[in-house]
Amino acid sequence: MYLLVAYDVATSAPSGARRLRKVAKICLDYGQRVQNSVFECKVDPAQYVAFKERILKIIDEKNDSIRFYHLGNHWQKRIEHFGKNDDYNIEGTLLV
Repeated sequence: MYLLVAYDVATSAPSGARRLRKVAKICLDYGQRVQNSVFECKVDPAQYVAFKERILKIIDEKNDSIRFYHLGNHWQKRIEHFGKNDDYNIEGTLLV
């Protein structure tokens, strides 16, 4: 499945800055950053469950927000991109 993940972590306290770094690191384990707090991820259902569980253990639900947009099987037709791209290809090899 193809996901777009967007998050907003409150960083007014030092614990928020730590959460922000942890959330970004987890997102990098599953996909590619396309904006500061937006990731494109291609995962199978089991990976999605693990990904979501890891994120939900980190965020503070009273102050932070995360959204998972499920783009489905025909995601190529649902995405338009304009401007700088840095040769990103979700179908390509992901270097970890």
